[in-house]
Order: sequence, then structure tokens, then C-alpha cells
Amino acid sequence: MRCSRALSRSRLITHVCKPSIGRIVGPLSRVNPVAGWSLAVFAVAAGWVGFGWQGVLLAVTVVVFWLLLQFSRALRVMRDAAARPLGEIDSAVMLHSRLRPGMRLLQILPLAASLGRKAAATPETFVWTDAGGDAVRVVLKRGRASAITLVRAAGEESDPPGGTPPAAP
Repeated sequence: MRCSRALSRSRLITHVCKPSIGRIVGPLSRVNPVAGWSLAVFAVAAGWVGFGWQGVLLAVTVVVFWLLLQFSRALRVMRDAAARPLGEIDSAVMLHSRLRPGMRLLQILPLAASLGRKAAATPETFVWTDAGGDAVRVVLKRGRASAITLVRAAGEESDPPGGTPPAAP
């Protein structure tokens, strides 16, 4: 039985591989930060109304635990990416096909499995190169990928992801 796309994107390891789990886990991987902080404030307020200072203490404990989980996730991504050589990937074409505009750096690093080589400070540009000389150039604006370019070893550039593929010679 095949897992749903939401399960494969979230990298959830489970013995049960059903589409119903994907429907539950999928939306949780795309939570808006404003909604998350709003829920945290609501939890603290509900704790105060329901249980007084003990409820506030419980709500703050849960919020701090959630923040520690997020921090741990970010550190795990950075540790795994730092274990590989800087800016080297297995296949630039495969990485380019998986990248989408709007992705955050913490979403790009697990796909690349290494830290990118910084090409420019303004705008923030990172480059990953494979053994064949092909490279993927990602430009970040406000922490999100705004331009993703595949640079072939021969010097020709391809269209951004989702565009039309270059013509075959």
C-alpha cells in the first residue's frame, strides 16, 4: 500500500500508512505562525479562566514544549545538512524539480541534504552543485525562495520550476 503525498512530505515514520493519517498530519505541517501564536494566547487565557494560575502554568508549559520541539527540529535539519560537504548535492536536476517558490530555508535543506554555498549577500543567494557541474541557485527574499534557477554545466539556464521545460537539442 502506498502512502499519501502528505505523509511522504512530512517524513512521518509510522507502521500505519493510510490516507486518513495523511489528512490529519498534512495540514499540521503548514500551520501559519500567526495562527500558532493566537492558539498559544488562547490556551493561556483558557487556562486562566478555567483553572486560575495553575491553568496558566500548564498552558505556558505546553507552549514552551512546542517551541522546544520546533527548535529541536531546526537543529536536527541543520545538523544533518552540516554533516555533508558544503554546497554539494547528488543531483542538481532532482533538487531543482523538488523546489518551489515560497519554500523556507528549513524546507530546502532536507531536500538538498547539505548547506548551500553562499553566492551573494544581497539578495541572499545560495548555490548547490553536483558532481557533473550542474548547479541550483536559490535566491531568498524575506526568508523564502523567490527565484530558483538550474544552471547546467554547459552554461545554459532552465526555466523556474513549474515552467515549460527547455527544448531538447
